[in-house]
Amino acid sequence: QVQLVESGGGLVQAGGSLRLSCAASGRTFSGYVMSWFRQAPGKEREFVAAISWSNGRTRYVDSVKGRFTISRDNAKNTVYLQMNSLKPEDTAVYYCAAERVRIGVPMSAPAYDYWGQGTQVTVSS
Repeated sequence: QVQLVESGGGLVQAGGSLRLSCAASGRTFSGYVMSWFRQAPGKEREFVAAISWSNGRTRYVDSVKGRFTISRDNAKNTVYLQMNSLKPEDTAVYYCAAERVRIGVPMSAPAYDYWGQGTQVTVSS
């Protein structure tokens, strides 16, 4: 049984930084893609970033490129999202997601079967 547990959210001023963590357990994740999504009130869940557990290939939504970095620690079974130069529009609940993928890096929420409980990120102006 796959479990994903996020941590690291909080309140930060615009321009600040946060690092989110997603601790994964329940199986080996070779062949999986690990992603971060976010959902602001009244909006759909939005893809933020993804990383291939096997080869480290990454993908980002355009709005976070150059500000956010996704990484993984295989030994700790943990995925991180380093968020710098945060903006008020980054405010959302951030979710970790996982899916076994043969080809590519999916950016659509329905493509993922496994989800964490979410962690709130609030950026004040």
